[in-house]
Amino acid sequence: MMHLMMILIAVTVAWGLRSSWSTPTGSWHLRWRRSLFLFLFPPLQIFMTAIAVLCMGTQGKMGGMYTGLVSYELALICLVFFAILCIKLGFQGWQSVKSARDCPQMDLGGKQVRLLPTGAMFAGQMGFWQPELVISQGLLQTLSPVHLESVLAHEQGHYHYRDTFWFFWLGWVRSCTAWLPNTESLWEELLVLRELRADSYAASQVDPLVLAESLLLVVSSSPVLSEVCCAALGTSSGDRLEQRIEALLTPPEPTSEAQLHSWTGFLLAFLPLITVIFHT
Repeated sequence: MMHLMMILIAVTVAWGLRSSWSTPTGSWHLRWRRSLFLFLFPPLQIFMTAIAVLCMGTQGKMGGMYTGLVSYELALICLVFFAILCIKLGFQGWQSVKSARDCPQMDLGGKQVRLLPTGAMFAGQMGFWQPELVISQGLLQTLSPVHLESVLAHEQGHYHYRDTFWFFWLGWVRSCTAWLPNTESLWEELLVLRELRADSYAASQVDPLVLAESLLLVVSSSPVLSEVCCAALGTSSGDRLEQRIEALLTPPEPTSEAQLHSWTGFLLAFLPLITVIFHT
């Protein structure tokens, strides 16, 4: 009974937090911290609760109440489901990486890149922790050297922040919590913030106006590829594209490194593990 109450409380808190999300405002730094917390904290709390219930087992008491098999099986099914989704996403990512590595390599400005044999314009990092830059023939044939430089700077931003690695795991969280409210809205927000961050990184090295022009050119003809293990320049459309162009045409915001206090809130998600010591 007590374990079922723990699971119910975790789901209720997760549902309430996700429901509190609203239209984002403020700088992209603030939006990033808030959106990441609302996206990541609820599933992390559910995950920790399931692990705690699994560790306590089917025997014994907690808070004077006997534990049972139902809550244990529910937690086990939850964790197995999460594991299956991770394996599925990993397989899709492996297929994306394999398709990129089938492309021939070429030297571009002293860097090894993969050449995608298509007339459409595409540039993106594809891989896991050490992604490779993939560029299409159409991009090389269409863009001027100065526009190509801005595209490379943007993709270097993705590499700098290891976006392919972190968004693989965030994509897994998205799959696990598709049933929670605002999952897709928060995912779209994180995607546009990822691109805004890479744009900001590139704008510190190249002319922001040139980067905005490159963005408009590439998005108009960018092919649709899997987002698993891929961070591409032309993944924006509609409102996301407008936000990026507007950000590039306005004065840059002062950069700020992530502070420790911005991550302390996530420690609360581990509170369910403390309940293990009260199990007898």
